[in-house]
Amino acid sequence: MTVAVETGLWQLDYTASTVAVQHKTMWGLVTVKGSFNALSGQGEVKPDGTAQGTITLDAASLDTKHTKRDKHLRSADFFDVDHHPEITFAVQHAEARSDDTAQITGELTVRGISRPQSFTARVTQADAEAVTLEAEFTVDRAEFGMGWNQLGMLRGLTTVVATLRLTRTA
Repeated sequence: MTVAVETGLWQLDYTASTVAVQHKTMWGLVTVKGSFNALSGQGEVKPDGTAQGTITLDAASLDTKHTKRDKHLRSADFFDVDHHPEITFAVQHAEARSDDTAQITGELTVRGISRPQSFTARVTQADAEAVTLEAEFTVDRAEFGMGWNQLGMLRGLTTVVATLRLTRTA
């Protein structure tokens, strides 16, 4: 597949997009998985083929299928959703490569703290009307003020797995 995405404005199709996280807990014995159920985004592909945009997650929409854990993750120990209701990734530069990938560079903001983030996304579908990207990257939660770690139970980095489908706007 040769990636040739049309210039113009693009909108995230939240019904066909997912952003999930996974992290080792219980001293590395258990992997906790969750997904954000409310997300939005938009972007623009410029005439030179590069793109910019923003993906926004509702931090309170994180669902790990465990009510007590989800409540704790929404608290000030973690996402502090009362003060920081959104997680954003501002794509500052995205450029398609010849191998059906795109190099993405941007800024991730969690709990009001912004950090640079770069990764390679795989383009799994692209035509004049829609493009689907899949990406996986890691984040150090401590860099975003999430240092809670009772008895040293939480180890390693948090893995973010995203499938994003964007459709061309009229």
